[in-house]
Amino acid sequence: MEVQLLIIITALLFSAFFSGMEIAYVSANKIHIELEKKQDGILAKILTRLTQKPSKFIATMLVGNNVALVIYGFFMGDLLVDLIQETWLKQYIVAEYALLFQTIISTLVILFTAEFLPKVFFQVYANSLLKFLAFPAYIFYQLFWLISEFVMWISNVVLKKFFKTEGDQVQLEFSKVELGDYISEQMEAGHQDEDIDSEIQIFQNALEFSAVKTREVMIPRTEIVAIELRESTQNLAKLFSETGYSKVLVYKNTIDDIIGYVHSFELFKKPKTIRSIVLPVVFVPEAMLANDVLNVLTKKSKSIAVVLDEYGGTSGIVTVEDIVEELFGEIEDEHDVTELLEKRISEYEYLFSARLEVDYINETYKLNLPESENYETLGGLIVSETEEIPQKDEVIIINNLKFTIIEVSNTKIDTIQLQILSED
Repeated sequence: MEVQLLIIITALLFSAFFSGMEIAYVSANKIHIELEKKQDGILAKILTRLTQKPSKFIATMLVGNNVALVIYGFFMGDLLVDLIQETWLKQYIVAEYALLFQTIISTLVILFTAEFLPKVFFQVYANSLLKFLAFPAYIFYQLFWLISEFVMWISNVVLKKFFKTEGDQVQLEFSKVELGDYISEQMEAGHQDEDIDSEIQIFQNALEFSAVKTREVMIPRTEIVAIELRESTQNLAKLFSETGYSKVLVYKNTIDDIIGYVHSFELFKKPKTIRSIVLPVVFVPEAMLANDVLNVLTKKSKSIAVVLDEYGGTSGIVTVEDIVEELFGEIEDEHDVTELLEKRISEYEYLFSARLEVDYINETYKLNLPESENYETLGGLIVSETEEIPQKDEVIIINNLKFTIIEVSNTKIDTIQLQILSED
């Protein structure tokens, strides 16, 4: 009995190993594998040989798993027969149902101990376990070499004859997801207080850039600087002087009817009216991807676009600089004035401007604020939660975060105090 039990446990362990290594190889980040293969040492050589033919490695793991399952099934059957005959179970299990009982028990044991649990575990720690168990995997890779080659030969014949495809192909490129996961792991590996290398940050921004929408990078309607078409050129010159901007939008009657923009350089022509120097502007929907907007602006040799909402009204404006900042971070010149408040009062208390973006706060202060496509800013988060503009000194609790409204107007929230509450 003891020998049988030992063989069964050993077979289960080997089955778990083969099942786990199979899912680990499939789930592992290919960039991790390639980087390890570039290193010096025996591990790099073993990984190179194991991954040289992916299908053969999978076939080897399957062969090993089947051998372990056959041994397990043979001895587990005998063990259960003896268990039924020598214990009180004999009184309750009819001979006709003994085989069914053995099958159910054997299947449940193998599913949980050698299939489900190891596959979940190996999938979570795929990169580490693939490296750690590469040497024993290589031993079985060589041990089952002849059987694996025969299995691969049959599969390749079937694929070529019936499906007209090549058998085993090595992946020579990485997916965007794998690259993104690798960069994220490298960023999380560093200490939270350490500055992230600018090249890594730019790489991360570039991977996320393709999903950024225009509404996420635009200057909102409330902060647009514009002038009415019938205003005098003197007022236009004064507006340029006060803001320091090089471009000012021009509208007719309301800001929802923008007809173009004026560049400060045009004032050197001493125009008599604003209409004579208005330049055409590009219009884009707020749901348009930022990289598509950049392509449009580049092709039309423009640097500014008006963002429209679903009703055709002005939602905001976006410039080439705003889009480029998504890749390289904030670009400030001598005319930029930082007015957004962000102050750390204590370890668990902060003072923020409602215009700060939620993803920026999460990235900078590690606060894990809820993110959604319905809002971009901290003020938007509050309004989305309350479904109205809250009053001054009103308190809103979201998860374990306490938001106190410090300053607010009739149309928007200005300043918010954030406090992290104890989870007790």
